Amino acid sequence: MTNNRLLSILVLVLLTATHLSAEKVKFDWLINPEKSKAFVQVSSDGKELTIGNSMVTRTFRMTPALATISMTNCMTGEEMLRTACPEGTIKIDDVEYNIGGLQGISERGYMTAEWLEKMTALDSPFHLKGYSEGTIEEKIHWARKRWALNKQAATGKTVTFTLEGEAPLEGVTLKITFAAFDHIPTLSKQLEVINNSGREICVDAFRLEHLAMVEPESVCGAPNAMLPNIYVESDYNCGGDFFHVTTDRTTHWTVDPAYTSQRQYSCITPCMLDVNTPIGPSQTVGNGESFLSFTVYEMPFDSYERERQGLFTRRFYRTVAPWTTENPIFVHLTSNDPQVVRTTVDQCVETGYEMVILSFGCGLNAEDVSPENIARYKELVDYAHSKGIEMGCYSLLASRRIDDENDCINPKTGTTGGMIFGNSPCICSEWGIEYYRNIEKFIRETGMDCFEHDGSYPGDLCASTKHPGHKGLADSQWNQFYTTANFYHRMCESGVYLNVPDLYFLNGSTKVGIGYKEVNWSLPREQQIIHTRQLNNDCTYRRPQSGCWSFVPLTQYHGGGAAATIEPLNEHLDVYKALMFQNYSSGVQACYRGPRLYDTDETKQAVVDIISWYKKYRDILNSDIIHLRKADARDWDGMMHVNPNLKEKGLAVFYNPLSEPITRTIQLPLYYTGLTKKAKVREQEGKARTYTLNRDYSIDLKVEIPANGYTWFVIE
Repeated sequence: MTNNRLLSILVLVLLTATHLSAEKVKFDWLINPEKSKAFVQVSSDGKELTIGNSMVTRTFRMTPALATISMTNCMTGEEMLRTACPEGTIKIDDVEYNIGGLQGISERGYMTAEWLEKMTALDSPFHLKGYSEGTIEEKIHWARKRWALNKQAATGKTVTFTLEGEAPLEGVTLKITFAAFDHIPTLSKQLEVINNSGREICVDAFRLEHLAMVEPESVCGAPNAMLPNIYVESDYNCGGDFFHVTTDRTTHWTVDPAYTSQRQYSCITPCMLDVNTPIGPSQTVGNGESFLSFTVYEMPFDSYERERQGLFTRRFYRTVAPWTTENPIFVHLTSNDPQVVRTTVDQCVETGYEMVILSFGCGLNAEDVSPENIARYKELVDYAHSKGIEMGCYSLLASRRIDDENDCINPKTGTTGGMIFGNSPCICSEWGIEYYRNIEKFIRETGMDCFEHDGSYPGDLCASTKHPGHKGLADSQWNQFYTTANFYHRMCESGVYLNVPDLYFLNGSTKVGIGYKEVNWSLPREQQIIHTRQLNNDCTYRRPQSGCWSFVPLTQYHGGGAAATIEPLNEHLDVYKALMFQNYSSGVQACYRGPRLYDTDETKQAVVDIISWYKKYRDILNSDIIHLRKADARDWDGMMHVNPNLKEKGLAVFYNPLSEPITRTIQLPLYYTGLTKKAKVREQEGKARTYTLNRDYSIDLKVEIPANGYTWFVIE
């Protein structure tokens, strides 16, 4: 018998009846993710099924009805559920139905095995007929066209439960697919409705999750109570912002008034996890057709520490949305003059840049699909490609007005306006449908490699009943969202890099704004230096730095005049070099917005030196960040990249904002490098020195930093 076979048997034995076990996993998945593989196991009596991996499991009761009875955080040994609930609800033709679920106990603060045996099925026309096992398949077959830290598709196991409808829903089938991922503590869920009823039905609404979570505290000020320690994100994000917390439309922490034994007197502890759309989807499903919900991902944490939680979410994105690890080196060109474009392409070749994005204000109109316009830009793209350089274009969608017929109709006023960005076109109006058709044609026929989509669909509702792409208010958000998301899917699969200032990571976008306020780039250059380091520190906890863009105003941007801009580059070379190094050393690509990359040989050499350095250490600089000290202009600040799978286990960068050199002894935490006993550390390209790690996996590193300067160390 092979070692792998023995290991598989051992894992299954250890995980039998996981939902009753409080044993904690014995390794840290952030250091050794390869030790965790997804599995599916059925209990010996056939009543229960568990899907999960070494870090998290979910167990279902399959008789007398389908219900989740356990979700175990194996990293802490904690049970996350208080009691069994329906798998969700679905509203069809204006009637809401339970999906599975058990009932029969009044206590909702905990559940025993004895009580479970006595529970009965909730009333529902849907009954479990069976299940099938499978493996995770790519939702988006991205092209893998350029450098990326991770080019591997996510892997794992799936279980699909089939529930057949009875009166009044004969011929309607529900398929609920759960997935457990290899290497990350993440489970996912998706619902499919298949209609073979011989008639048309309408999926008015659905609740994908309805879980009675264990509350971490129960206090009188319940609205401010601590939430269960789990990360929940769906691929139905649209909020007109850079962050999950402000774009999340589907995660709702609600109360459980039937949980009468909770310590909160008014029973308003937010301890129910509901996952559903805020409106709709109101989708008509014809006979022989099906409807597919969004997917929700759930990942428990094992700590409340900000850095560790950030490491979890960054690894989540890198695994589930690996296209976010592409990170091309690009310039934001402010001119579409053919000679300026060609010169910039040549400068990219000479300095090591990889992409030119024809930015807003340059005069390019990607909505113009006339033969003349397409021919003009195809010639420029062809020139760039002949030099090995990619080219991209820009387009504004939301925060603009088209006209009364095509703009979103505000359901509160019955007129246009009052949207997230004021006026906004409806994606499903005649104009919106034509817009996407033209953009896709322009990109395809010019050969553009990147699309910067400003003001993507932010989630606006539309009460119009005249737009061809939606029936009315109830389906307006769903239809607008998927018109946008499906376009992004196609772009990602065709190799088009997507800069989108809305969080569409799980739908194929590759980069989002890091979180800056645009007017800050009109501040004096010296202030921008500190602000940039603060920005790179604050905004790289929850998202991988490769998925964030920042900004460098080579020319004036939102005011500020000459004091805020870098041009002429040779006259402000110290600032230009500082901003470049700060961004590239953090792994953050900035939009270097201007007409050129260099103006003198000295400027050119500075760009070449920094880009060459970045490419030499590209893998480690795009790896996880450990935030050491935030810039405050009072003492040193810095960050460290870590990756236990590389030769360079770490790379630390330290900055000195003061006008005199400083020497500091810094306790450098090396736990996430994977090193346990010894570390070889060298300053820049100097000779390495061997350090013995302290019991907390740190070393005491003496660092000398020049005045208003920086230094860096490599850990092997």
